[in-house]
Amino acid sequence: MKKWTIISVSFISGIVGAFVFSELKPNTVLYQVSADSQNSVSSANYNSTMLESSSFVKASKDATPAVVFIKTLSNQRNYVDPFFDFWNNMDFFGRRGPVASSGSGVILTEDGYIVTNNHVVKDADVIEVITNNQKQSYKAKIIGADPSTDLALLKIEGSNLPHLTLGNSDNVEIGEWVIAVGNPFNLTSTVTAGIVSAKGRNINIVNNQFPIESFIQTDAAINPGNSGGALVDLNGKLIGINTAIASNTGSYNGYGFAIPVNIVSKIVKDLIEFKEVQRGFTGMEVKDIDAELAKKLNINNNLGVYVSSVLAEGPADNAGLRAGDIIIKVNGRDIDSKSIFDEHIEYLRPGEKAKMTIVRNGKEMEFAVSLLNREGTTAIMRKGTVSSDILGADFQAVPKIEKDKLGIKNGIRISNLRQGRMAGMGLSDGFIIISLNKKEYEKPDELIKDLEKVRGQIVIDGIFPNGGRGVFSFYSN
Repeated sequence: MKKWTIISVSFISGIVGAFVFSELKPNTVLYQVSADSQNSVSSANYNSTMLESSSFVKASKDATPAVVFIKTLSNQRNYVDPFFDFWNNMDFFGRRGPVASSGSGVILTEDGYIVTNNHVVKDADVIEVITNNQKQSYKAKIIGADPSTDLALLKIEGSNLPHLTLGNSDNVEIGEWVIAVGNPFNLTSTVTAGIVSAKGRNINIVNNQFPIESFIQTDAAINPGNSGGALVDLNGKLIGINTAIASNTGSYNGYGFAIPVNIVSKIVKDLIEFKEVQRGFTGMEVKDIDAELAKKLNINNNLGVYVSSVLAEGPADNAGLRAGDIIIKVNGRDIDSKSIFDEHIEYLRPGEKAKMTIVRNGKEMEFAVSLLNREGTTAIMRKGTVSSDILGADFQAVPKIEKDKLGIKNGIRISNLRQGRMAGMGLSDGFIIISLNKKEYEKPDELIKDLEKVRGQIVIDGIFPNGGRGVFSFYSN
């Protein structure tokens, strides 16, 4: 059998895209809902044996006014001779020029908070939000973003705006009718219908050290431009944000994926209150129980997740969990996959407890795991980036839990790359600088100071967002 291909796409002007490959299914491509290459799907609760068209009409009327068209403008790189002076606002592969792209978003509050996919607005210099039927245009600013879930929160200055009521994605059932609302191919306010095909899907499309993937799968028709759009039930309530499609052409092929609204709600609340997602860590690694592992463990089903490792003196270890335990419930919710486990941990903040029901040596046991933040404490994390206009980037110290996972003592992550010296070095958004000319840094401002004044031979050692190691060497006058 041939391998499926998963492709992450960010369309430029609705057509051109950049692709990231993974495995899924024969002759099938998975397109991540990105700027002008996204899809929107919705899901609904329906209790009658006969489906009435009025249900779709009402849900569409409720949802359509709250789904907006998002247009972005960003600087992209065009090829020039790489031997030119790279400090002069020039990429190592070329000069930067304006590129437009688009996607969808959902208004959550009457005063203008809008949720969309992170990849729709990532690296955007200008974000324009256009309301239903092209009635009004707003300039938007990014309140915060979470690459781990591919979500971003925007804000426009408005009042009495139409907005969607949040549903409960835990209660969504396979087979329920849903509608998708978005802006495919720049066709604004498009509604399609389908059913929920599956829940808890992990399709390995989020490129992050700590990805959270537990998608709702639907067969409602979604196409490029729907990214960030609404997945709505027949009661007109938001149950997901459309993020990706599986297709061998880049267009609708029967598979769409949406981020559950319960995850969306938690991320949005964190970003509004703290400008930073409050993510709790358990200090253990879990994996799915497939047929081979079930046979090895001599169990008759593959329910639950297998604890493959436990960090010494971490939250799980302190609570009494061990490698080899099988977790079957979290806070009373059944766990049948790693994606579902990750989803339910995602709902919690540092300092909160996850009540876990486990099976050990054939016996059920319960443990309460007190979650910690990425620095290993229960404190609330707040956004702590340092920006440099000269370098054209933001800098943030890598948290302790991530340094432990990567096996490094120190690291400074760069983000929000724009015009400036960093753009000419060939580094990418999310790259972690471990050392500059063999000198390591604990604080971003110290690295910024040295980068702004360094001349001569420059060697930067670091780690890419996917975990790969990279060394950059160049000369500066």
